[in-house]
Amino acid sequence: MKQIVKILSLLVVATIAFSVPAIAKDRIVFGGGPAGGTFQTVANAIQVYDPVKAMDFSLKAQSSAGSVENLRRVDSGKMDFATVYSGHVYLGANGMMKNDTKKYTNVRAVSFLYGAPAQLVVRAGSGIKSVKDLVGKKVGVGNAGSGAFANCELFFSHMGVWDKVGRNAMGYNDAAAAFGNNQLDAFWLFTAFPSGAVIMAAQTNDIEMVDLAADAKASGFFKKYPYFGKLSVPAGTYKGVDTETPSFQDSALWVANKDVSDDVVYKLLSAIYTPEGLAHMVAQKKTFKAMSVAKGADGIVTPMHPGAIKFWKEKGVL
Repeated sequence: MKQIVKILSLLVVATIAFSVPAIAKDRIVFGGGPAGGTFQTVANAIQVYDPVKAMDFSLKAQSSAGSVENLRRVDSGKMDFATVYSGHVYLGANGMMKNDTKKYTNVRAVSFLYGAPAQLVVRAGSGIKSVKDLVGKKVGVGNAGSGAFANCELFFSHMGVWDKVGRNAMGYNDAAAAFGNNQLDAFWLFTAFPSGAVIMAAQTNDIEMVDLAADAKASGFFKKYPYFGKLSVPAGTYKGVDTETPSFQDSALWVANKDVSDDVVYKLLSAIYTPEGLAHMVAQKKTFKAMSVAKGADGIVTPMHPGAIKFWKEKGVL
């Protein structure tokens, strides 16, 4: 009888053991961008990094339309982390987004990732030397909901031409193809160079790049929007463009919802901002050569997450 009871007890224990599920890791969502874009590469790269996969939470990359959508979803808590342009964090926090006066005050900066310069591609010999020359022209302005689109609208509106051009909201590769088929006179990008889309366009057309810095300086754009920095696209970056092209850039930032645990933010930064972590990022995309401990707080003009403040203070950046 005792043997039977012992066997039954073991069976009960075994049944309980098999019926109790393993404790699931907390799910952390990292917002990316459109497929094939640099924003999505950021999220994917962090998700697949082995030290991140080994953490006591599960980080999942999630695609999106881009910077503006990411800002809104991080603010609402639908995303924990994302990549957002510094300018959109600034405008959103101050209720200055185009046609949107809501203040997005739940978004905190985590780190600088890379600079995203404005680029405007036209055909060689088109006579388009300024954004003002685009009046009446057909222009690719980026995906609706993307940082490219929002910054194009911001700059073109500032220049007084947004409602005077034939706007075509589309991704970079689609715009390059339409440009090659003479369906567009120009297309706008807001991304790191060299861009594959511009390389593609230069294979089918002789191209020129418009000096956007000249327009920005003459119109007071830099004074009105201080988060934009000046830079130039180097000569030879694209086939046929043999002189440097002055422009401006925003900073792509890693951001978090303010309620994300300080510990989670600190752990992720501690994993990515190591020699091995940074090498992993560069292996995913050369654009991430811009990432470094020394530049961790570059381009940040809005409040930083406490977990990030702790990390960057320890690194001597803050």
